[in-house]
Amino acid sequence: MRIARPIGLSEEQRAKLTAYARGRSVAKRVVERASIVLQAAEGKQDREIAADLGRGRHTVARWRARFLERGLTGIEKDAWRPGRMRTIDPEEIVRKTTQEKPANATHWSIRTMARALGISEASVRRVWQTHGLKPHLVKTFKVSRDPQFVEKLEDIVGLYLNSPQQAVVFSVDEKSRIQALDRTQPSLPIKKGRGGTMTHDYKRYGTTTLFAALHTLTGTVLSQCRSRHTNQDGCLLAAH
Repeated sequence: MRIARPIGLSEEQRAKLTAYARGRSVAKRVVERASIVLQAAEGKQDREIAADLGRGRHTVARWRARFLERGLTGIEKDAWRPGRMRTIDPEEIVRKTTQEKPANATHWSIRTMARALGISEASVRRVWQTHGLKPHLVKTFKVSRDPQFVEKLEDIVGLYLNSPQQAVVFSVDEKSRIQALDRTQPSLPIKKGRGGTMTHDYKRYGTTTLFAALHTLTGTVLSQCRSRHTNQDGCLLAAH
């Protein structure tokens, strides 16, 4: 059986503990702790003291250890406990979300913002929902310099809405794995009630384009690498 560490009391400590244990104006928790220490000083083990006082053995062991470590102060005052998390002005959360970026990341998350400000994740989530902030969402836009852009747009949309009879309409797009960060137009930052925006166009800086098509009858893949990305380049592949 494990033997608890013995407690030795000075006359002054014993008198103080006895006064606590018998005191009527002393807090109940201090009365109980004083009784634990007095019985421990008599050589009783934790299980015996716990049974006598109707408390758990671990509770007795904790206050025995606290007295051995800190003396009377250890049982007179409760152990320090962390208080409520820091509160912060919601406007500070909004300012930091819209005007700053975290290190090594493109946008804030609830977790990184809470950690940076020393507040709870629930507080960040509540402020973001109130102000309509969604840092993870970015909308793209495209500014066309083509003077016939409207006419071409109407032709394409009209083809989808009212295609010719016995015609098959194909929609072709590109899928790129390149994270193009240098945009051709200034981006707008996130603000209250609106996500950030960035232009669809980007600067290529020598990036090549791979055009590929699948011949559905033979299963053959046709491909070409081109330095440019224009309609003519795409049509050259289609012609083959």
